[in-house]
Amino acid sequence: MSKQLNLIEGNILGSLTRFSLPIIFALFLQALYGGIDLLIVGQFSTTPEVSGVATGSMLMHTITMVITALAMGITILVGRRIGERNPEEAGHTIGVGIYLFLILGGIMSVFSLCCSDWLSSIMHAPPEAFVQTSSYIAICGGGSLFIVAYNVLGSIFRGLGDSRTPLITVAIACVLNIIGDLIFVAVFDMGAKGAALATVLSQALSVAISFIFIRRIDLPFKFRFNYIKYDSAIISRLLRLGLPLALQELLVGISFLIIQVIVNAIGVVESAGVGVAEKLCVFIMLLPSGYGQAMAAFVAQNYGAKRMDRANRALFYGILTSLCAGIITGGVAYFYGDILSSFFSSDVSVILASHSYLKAYAVDCVFTAFLFCFLGYYNGCGSTFFVMIQGIIGAIGVRVPAVFLISQLPDVTLFQIGLATPLSSIVQIILCIIMFFYIKNKTQR
Repeated sequence: MSKQLNLIEGNILGSLTRFSLPIIFALFLQALYGGIDLLIVGQFSTTPEVSGVATGSMLMHTITMVITALAMGITILVGRRIGERNPEEAGHTIGVGIYLFLILGGIMSVFSLCCSDWLSSIMHAPPEAFVQTSSYIAICGGGSLFIVAYNVLGSIFRGLGDSRTPLITVAIACVLNIIGDLIFVAVFDMGAKGAALATVLSQALSVAISFIFIRRIDLPFKFRFNYIKYDSAIISRLLRLGLPLALQELLVGISFLIIQVIVNAIGVVESAGVGVAEKLCVFIMLLPSGYGQAMAAFVAQNYGAKRMDRANRALFYGILTSLCAGIITGGVAYFYGDILSSFFSSDVSVILASHSYLKAYAVDCVFTAFLFCFLGYYNGCGSTFFVMIQGIIGAIGVRVPAVFLISQLPDVTLFQIGLATPLSSIVQIILCIIMFFYIKNKTQR
């Protein structure tokens, strides 16, 4: 049975909401999927194990976000081909995309296995948590092939207008990961190693299930395995769209890694506290993140169909909905962040450190409602170079210098360090608004 939504016709708010909700639920499960490692390790292992998972998972999260951004080229290109009523070309794009990312995943696996100690030293992992951090990176990084495939398949389905299949696969992966964590961490007391092993095995099984779905659902074209091949023209288009986003995500990730490095130098409690807060941030940013991803596919299809009026109205609806949710989730995080943090750690000092850092992200909840929807809109339009530029300005031009200057303050708190994030969001939103009116005026002329 077909699961693709028609995004170029019908009620805009209804279509956008129906398409966004499975993405939001999938992101929730993915956040739970990542957070469950820290939760179970926090309840059944020591603080150094928690720090190892926190630092290692932040690095792996950065790598995953870079891959997801690069794979956005597939979402945009497939969405355009569907909007242009050219499904066979969409099929060829998917095949070439799979070929490209299989090679990339293999390279990443070898690199992570060989360089886990070096990566841990770059992260300034606390000495008492160095071995745990290196083990987590080596095991998760060694399974990069599955992590890459897992995220690429999700981008393919979204480009086709199908946001429900990725929800099913991530739900399966989440359940398998929880079972694996309980077995490896709670029963066999493997700590960070067990959490990493559960992550890789669950994603490998999820990838296998995704391929089964591709074979069985009603696609708008007949997919053939001989589509999985080298094609320089399609690879060039995918990279032209995806590389700017990947570079932007890499630099954004580096800016957050710098925050982790600075905090790691303060102490193991602060390191674990920021790690816990980062896991919670994924949950409180769910709705704007989901609308941002949905916006890219929605706008890409309407861009291909030359229906930019629908794309502009979708941007307005996305911002309005995200803003309402951001005010609520930000309030909960600011006033009750200690209760939320207690789910991931039983150490009171870690909980207090996490809550302090989380308050800064609570402020950012309002700004990301605007920022993520704008970025999804520009991605869908194919303006990925602009997305890269504003991301670099926010990360390298604002966040990193702000963190460095704030960290020099006497008796600096994690809340003060965290304020660098909403500050960069404000600058990026201003750039997005300027770009929107520039495009609008150019189109009118």
